[in-house]
Amino acid sequence: MRLKALAIQFGVILASMIFAFGEPAVARTLQIVGFGDSLMAGYELPEGDAYPMRLQAALKVAGLDVAIANAGVSGDTTESGLARLDWSIPDGTDGVILELGANDALRGIAPASTERNLDAIIARLKERGIAVMLAGMLAPPNMGDAYAAGFNPIYQRLADKHGLKLYPFFLDGVVTQPSLQLEDGMHPNAAGVAVMVERSLPAVESFLRSIPEN
Repeated sequence: MRLKALAIQFGVILASMIFAFGEPAVARTLQIVGFGDSLMAGYELPEGDAYPMRLQAALKVAGLDVAIANAGVSGDTTESGLARLDWSIPDGTDGVILELGANDALRGIAPASTERNLDAIIARLKERGIAVMLAGMLAPPNMGDAYAAGFNPIYQRLADKHGLKLYPFFLDGVVTQPSLQLEDGMHPNAAGVAVMVERSLPAVESFLRSIPEN
């Protein structure tokens, strides 16, 4: 009888605490979109080996409850990314990893145009209350020093302007390693994606932890 009385007393105390403080908060899954070109899409790779899925798996191991949608489109430039932005990023998205510009550089598009498009993408996402992490790119050496001087500083400049988390070079650790690339010498293979995830993981974790809880 004494145990029964204690159980009833505990139930009354618990009920009063819930009434006073509300239901315990339920952790929510962060909704993230990887928005980019073939480097994000996972060109010629199984879906599970693309950067967003491999990153999601690594983040879950690190204890972060996150779902990452793959909104990469092979061949996208910053201009085409801007054109599809609104329908590619659904309502309810908490954050975007923005990776665009490689195809601009390959096609020799004026760096001023690339910067203008990225700036517009970032501004539109911020207007929607969506946090942005910027993944940077470097101009290919064959474009020459003058082009690189105009292109390479874009990402740091935009990160400073908008107060964004920046991962300076999306292909860090992969671009000079043939064993981590497909036969085209441009895109990462599955092992290359693993390196990209490993190297970018600390920056992504910092970005996710900076997203305010709604």
